[in-house]
Amino acid sequence: MLGSLALQHVGPASALEMELKPRLNFITGDNGLGKSFMLDVAWWALTRTWSGRPAAPHRNPKAAPRISYCLASGEIRSSIFTWETRTWPVDADQSGAPCLVIYAQVDGGFSVWDPARNTGRKAGDSGPAAYRFKADDVWEGLEVNGKPLCNGLIRDWTTWQGKRNRAFDQLQHVITRLSPPGDKALAIGEPMRIDLDDARDFPTLIMPYGQTVPVVHTSAGIRRIIALAYLLVWAWQEHLAAAELTNRKPVENIVFLVDEIEAHLHPRWQRSILRALLEVADALTHQKQTSVQLLTVTHSPLVLASAEPEFDSEQDSIWAFEERNGFVYLEQQRWRRLGDASNWLGFLGIEEPVALEAEQALHEAYAILSQEEADLETAEAIDRELRTVLSDVNPFWIRWSSWLEALRGAS
Repeated sequence: MLGSLALQHVGPASALEMELKPRLNFITGDNGLGKSFMLDVAWWALTRTWSGRPAAPHRNPKAAPRISYCLASGEIRSSIFTWETRTWPVDADQSGAPCLVIYAQVDGGFSVWDPARNTGRKAGDSGPAAYRFKADDVWEGLEVNGKPLCNGLIRDWTTWQGKRNRAFDQLQHVITRLSPPGDKALAIGEPMRIDLDDARDFPTLIMPYGQTVPVVHTSAGIRRIIALAYLLVWAWQEHLAAAELTNRKPVENIVFLVDEIEAHLHPRWQRSILRALLEVADALTHQKQTSVQLLTVTHSPLVLASAEPEFDSEQDSIWAFEERNGFVYLEQQRWRRLGDASNWLGFLGIEEPVALEAEQALHEAYAILSQEEADLETAEAIDRELRTVLSDVNPFWIRWSSWLEALRGAS
């Protein structure tokens, strides 16, 4: 588990600090301020590898770029950027976190760190320092230096299903747990051939409307969920095999890093995905003691609203990136139950849950309401604009209509 991150002279600000809680950690904020960057640094702190390009420090000759972090053990570790080699060195005795780490990127790629397989590995070793999947690798398989490291979702799924083994049982459990809410969870169908020039049978899902659809033809939202389900099962099965080979005890901690947890998901699904991820470890490991830490970026008011029944300030936190006067800040926010998604839009910086034109008209209306002596002609013009852009059932009409009628009567 990850306890904290502190950055100096790297990233969007001269200094950023973040204290993580043991279960749920949200990162919000406008685009381009550093949310995904913080996930990349969190991945590096947990695994000592980069999921993509290494973080680039500020080009300031007087600066000493530094990344500091604390794992669950409480020990604070630091790495100072070495300009000569352009690397972030760590001490030889500092291994990665003793937990399974899965990083779901917004482009469909994944990274996986397994302490039983990746600890102590360096670039050039016979095995990888971590497993990095591009979006196609998840489906078609992953090879490094001509050596197959993962068969991919299509082959593994059909193989597991043909054997009806434990991995297939786990896949069914995880897919069911991650399914959208409703009467019918995603159900696995029988594999089928879909191409004259491809000899493989493809996994299928039985859709709620009864049709059996190859997984490669499902929606973007479903593909992201089943890719996550597959990577979870694959990573856990490989971890168990590696733990047995190396005479280790399987880990009891899983860390999820998820960029834009709501990506491609229908709003109804956005309300359930958070709880599903927190609970999925039990379905995967069949162990109640498994701990899950989730660090996720979100722009979704529905995801935030869905956390209200579960949020515990002792275990969970919410952080926001903000730009003020040309500087970027990352600050922990006080958690409050805001009641519905519209109020969470306000938390995310959207003043009114309406179109931009309606928001502008409301601003003008609020401004004239605050005046001691309002001009009727101006008020009538605002009223005409409101009737053009604002919904008939917007609650603002109650206040506005009575005020306008009083103004007309007084004129």
